[in-house]
Amino acid sequence: MTTFKSPIEDILFSLVNVAGAERLPEWDGDLASQIITHFATFAEGVIAPLNEVGDQQGCRLENGRVCMPDGFVDAFKQLAEMGWQGLTAPEEHGGMGQNTLVAAAVSEIFSGANLSMQMVCNLVPGAISTLRRFGNDTQQAHWIPKLAAGTALSTMCLTEPGAGSDLSRIRTRATSQGDGWIIDGEKIFISGGDQNLSDDILHLVLARTGSKEDGIKGLSLFLTSKQQAGGTISVTRIEEKMGLHASPTCQVAFNACPAELIGELGTGLAAMFVLMNHARLDVSLQGVALASHAHRIAKTYASERKQGRRSDGSEAVLTDHADVRRMLDEQRCLEIGARGMAHVALVEMLRAERPALIEFLTPLCKIFCTEAGITSANLGIQILGGYGYLKEYGLAQTWADARITAIYEGANGIHELGVATRGLRHQGGAGADVFDALIAELTDHPTVLELREFWRKARSTILRAEDPSPLAHDFAQLSCALFHRAVCARMADATSDSEYSRLRDFALSRPLPVSTLLD
Repeated sequence: MTTFKSPIEDILFSLVNVAGAERLPEWDGDLASQIITHFATFAEGVIAPLNEVGDQQGCRLENGRVCMPDGFVDAFKQLAEMGWQGLTAPEEHGGMGQNTLVAAAVSEIFSGANLSMQMVCNLVPGAISTLRRFGNDTQQAHWIPKLAAGTALSTMCLTEPGAGSDLSRIRTRATSQGDGWIIDGEKIFISGGDQNLSDDILHLVLARTGSKEDGIKGLSLFLTSKQQAGGTISVTRIEEKMGLHASPTCQVAFNACPAELIGELGTGLAAMFVLMNHARLDVSLQGVALASHAHRIAKTYASERKQGRRSDGSEAVLTDHADVRRMLDEQRCLEIGARGMAHVALVEMLRAERPALIEFLTPLCKIFCTEAGITSANLGIQILGGYGYLKEYGLAQTWADARITAIYEGANGIHELGVATRGLRHQGGAGADVFDALIAELTDHPTVLELREFWRKARSTILRAEDPSPLAHDFAQLSCALFHRAVCARMADATSDSEYSRLRDFALSRPLPVSTLLD
């Protein structure tokens, strides 16, 4: 199996030269480089070696408790002792107080090294953000230090049987009792719903406080925990999944579980979206990480695997063949472009000057980056041939782990529909307007600007359509392609490295992923 290697230089190049991190007053490039390099050393030496072990062993449910694979408990102990769980937590609560961009780089490296373990650990930054925005002083003072220290991990309890993307169908109910609340119901697909890494688990639970007829307006957000709840929270099963075997995806039952309200009654969805929006950009970086890892495996193998003859009769390796080079270029182009897209969105989020743009970019990143991870893993399997189909080189696991990213945190089809509806109509189409402007800010390459003109026409077509849903997939894919190509052009403009110019030209030469909008 190819040893995991953190793409530190690529990450820093993208943050500075593509996303413009230096525009942010909190950005310290030297410090960021030191932190990212330090974590990369830990990831490569401690976390990555457990990736295959976790995939083979998976998690097990014993006497109602989840046990993680061999080595995970010790690795998490080291992770927590080094302070990584509190990377973005405020210093007054025991954290490092680092900015979101550093956390994004760490998250990408973590995902590439061991996505299953990252899944269990990395809801903590979103939980801290939710507590800081909606939690009261007592809740913040109690929970943020525990999350930062790693004595507690967190979950996001939304999905129920029959209530996936349609949150208005949620049946889990919270009932007022004395000074607090009790929760009754069942949640499914809960990542890290139980584990033996942390002493406690903070569960953020979306529950109904109003009537069913109130829909999403009758939902509120609550917190409870493994220790607080005693025996009123039970894990009834661990799902058997295609991938992410070392991430326990649990079915969790709440039975008269004591809980605390976070924020105001009926504002649960707004509070949960803080957590979900963090998770969606985090999932985008998961796609980037897996695309990068798949390319590294394929490139290493193809550079060494002897196959056929060169034109001069000497022995050839796979990289001497044009079709293999094409697939490697596609992997690399997907990786660097997707990373740049996510970084642009993160910098815009931190600048907080164009909120409508963030709303437009987030689903595009979720769609493109997750599909980039899946496609890159698939290409890697093809490059390795029969060996890619075996478990030996790790591409089978990479593909299986990547496949879920297009589904969780909002299925990509739902995000595509959102781009073509709310994305074009909310606030008079402000998000689409600033996205249009962003393309010109990224590059003045004539091919990209020509594509932008076509995108503008497609936008008008969508706005004229009585029902935009049949066109939503193609329009979202067109928007992703425009964003990706603009980022690739920006990269080539920012450096004299010939690789980026070649990959820009490769990206610009690819067929557009649309059909109905070409008429």
